[in-house]
This record gives sequence, structure tokens and C-alpha cells, in this order.
Amino acid sequence: MKLVKTYGRTRDTAAALMAELEQRGAVSTASVEKVVRGILADVRKNGDKAVARYAQQFDNLAPKASLLVTEEEMQAAWEATSPELREAMQTAQDNIRAFAEAQKPREWTNTFTEGVKTGQIVRPLGSVGCYVPGGRYPLPSTLLMTTTPARVAGVERIVVCSPKPAQETLAAAHLAGVTEFYRIGGAQAIAMMAYGTSTVARVDKIVGPGNLFVTAAKSIVSTETGIDMPAGPTEIVVTSETGDPAGIAADLVAQAEHDPETMAVLFTSNEALGRAVLAEVKLQSRSNKLAKQSLTARGAIFVTQSVTEAQELTNRLAPEHLSVDSARDLEWVENAGSVFVGPYAPQSMGDYISGPNHVLPTGRNGRVRGGLSVADFVKVITVQEYTRKGLATLGPKAILLAEAEGLKGHAESIRIKMKPIRRK
Repeated sequence: MKLVKTYGRTRDTAAALMAELEQRGAVSTASVEKVVRGILADVRKNGDKAVARYAQQFDNLAPKASLLVTEEEMQAAWEATSPELREAMQTAQDNIRAFAEAQKPREWTNTFTEGVKTGQIVRPLGSVGCYVPGGRYPLPSTLLMTTTPARVAGVERIVVCSPKPAQETLAAAHLAGVTEFYRIGGAQAIAMMAYGTSTVARVDKIVGPGNLFVTAAKSIVSTETGIDMPAGPTEIVVTSETGDPAGIAADLVAQAEHDPETMAVLFTSNEALGRAVLAEVKLQSRSNKLAKQSLTARGAIFVTQSVTEAQELTNRLAPEHLSVDSARDLEWVENAGSVFVGPYAPQSMGDYISGPNHVLPTGRNGRVRGGLSVADFVKVITVQEYTRKGLATLGPKAILLAEAEGLKGHAESIRIKMKPIRRK
């Protein structure tokens, strides 16, 4: 992990490192885009045959094994899971559901002008595809995080794709009531859900985190199928002046073990804190090979000239996960996927059980949106209803606007409807 000052002799080094971190999302996915486009085109053209071939090649699926996981398999996995883990999963699902219920957009109508009623109705998406990574570690938490808000939204068809699903993931699928689960991952899974095949119908939207190949595939298919956001590889930023070095290092190491491409950063104007965290990171990552690899390649501690500079640099990166010292820090936070406040809020709690979603924007997309929510699974449809009096009030002004734009047909459609209806 590098420690650089944003002033003095290392100022230029710090600036170059910041620029590299700001570009990491685009540069990373560009490195795999050619391969991903080839896979997407192959699945689009050859459908099930291509999907099966890639499942055998990348996911070690036996040649004649079924891609579809049966409901009996999911139930058996649930029954084979320890009561303690089943209870933990249930608690996580309860918290995720409660948070999603609180997030759900509401329907409403108002009359801002007499005779004109406007409002919105809320309708669920027809189908969604939930991608659950399964490469290095089983992630039953991601299955709950993606399927639960979809259920709260009222989505009828929920498709899950996960490569080499572990017992824990299958157990979570049973708990979530999943009925359509395919053991396939990577860009080929995204292609199958986005384009459909002769045996698998396409979905309206794809959600969930993934590696570079999954993130690139989601971005490419987004011109035809809805997606939530680029969600991976993992990012963590800690912005602290008074934090506990061991606690900060523990969060950095924990997130770094997700993926070799993880971005792990500390911003502080407290150089003593920065050096203490650096020592703790080296100590805590000694026996964690993947975290050590990630932190060595992409870990950074920025010692800034001021507290304000640390805050500004944090907002520039718009990180997926952000830890801060206290609730007062929320006043300056503008860009982040999810914020963890204080010394007793490990980022890992958000990964599993707090309730807010752990599918979060990466690649600086925290500038434009937050994490996955129930709102990603519904459509907010606006509604407008006029009485004759309401149209007489607003119609003439709308005609002026239409004529100013040179759209005569627009103006005439208003004039015609302002006239009394002649009934035969």
C-alpha cells in the first residue's frame, strides 16, 4: 500500500495516482471489452449451444449437466444448512425487506391547478435477472440483496444466474422463493438474460455485482436491456482524522479480499494516523493473499494538506463504500454509494445484514446514483387528467409555448380539445 502526500515532494505522485484512480473503471473494462463482445455476439447468434459451451469452458459444468437448478435442489440445500446460518439468513432477509419497503415509491395525486389532476402510479417490472457472483467465494448475501427488493416491488419473474453455486447460495435461493436459477456466470450469463435463447426468455433488467467481464457485459447490453449500474470491482474509501488505525485497516483488508482489482484508499490530513494505518494493513494482510495482492497493486493512503482537501478528494472519487468518523461528516458527503458512520460500523455489516443494499455503484458512478433499491424494480408512471375548465385555464398558455416552438400540430390539438364535444 502506498503512502503519498498531496503536497511537498510527493505532490505530483499523488496527483498522478488520483488521476489513475479516477479512470480505473473505464480503463479496467476496456481491457476485457473485446473478449466480452465476442461472447455476447456468440450467445446472441447461437443461443443455448453457446451458453452450454461457455458454461463447460468457464464454469466447469459437466457436458450433459443441466444449467437449470431445480427447486428440489434448492430445498435440499436449505435443509442441509445449519439452523444457525438459516437464522442469520432469515434475519438478513428481514432487514433487507424492511429497508426496501421503506424505500418503495408511493402513488399520489394532486390538484395544483383547478380542473387539472396530476400524479403518479407505481408498477413493477415484468422480469429481472439477478447476477450472483460465485467465483472465489459463495455469495448468498448477494442473492438476498438482489431478489428481496425485487419481491417487495412485485416483480413476477425473477431469474438468478450464478456460476458453480455453493450450498449456501442455493439455500438462500430457497429462502428467497427463487424458481428460475441457472448455474452459469460471466459475460455469457449476462448475454443469456439480455438476449434470451430458445429455452430462456430474456429479462427486462439485469442487476447485481460482478467482475470486469460481468461489468463490461452489462454496460454493452444496456442499450437493449435495462441494467442497474456498473457494480464492480469493489471500492472502499475511508476518510478519517481520528479513527482507530486497527479498525480502519480491518475495513481496508476486508474489502480488498473481494477482488485483485479492488480499490482501497484512506484520505487523512493526520500523517501519524496514515502511517499507523499503513503498519496495521501490512500486519493484518500478511496471511490474506488476495487482500495483500490487491492492496499492493491498488491500495493508497493520501496524506492531505487539510481536512477540506481530504473531503474534496473523497467526493471526486465518489466511492462505492465510504467510512467516516461521525454523523457530522455527512454534511460534506456528496458522492458515495453507501456511508458507514463511526468506529462501530464495519463495512462488512453492510455487506450482510444491516438492510441497505450492498450492490453499489463503482467507477465513480456514485456521482449520479446510490445503491440498488426497490426503485430499481419499479416504473414510476406519471398521470395527467383534465376537466374542460382545467384545459381552458392552461390550454392557451400551452398553445403559446407550442407556437413559439413552431409546432402547429401541437397547438391545434389543444384548440380542438378546448371546443365543446359534439356528440351524435
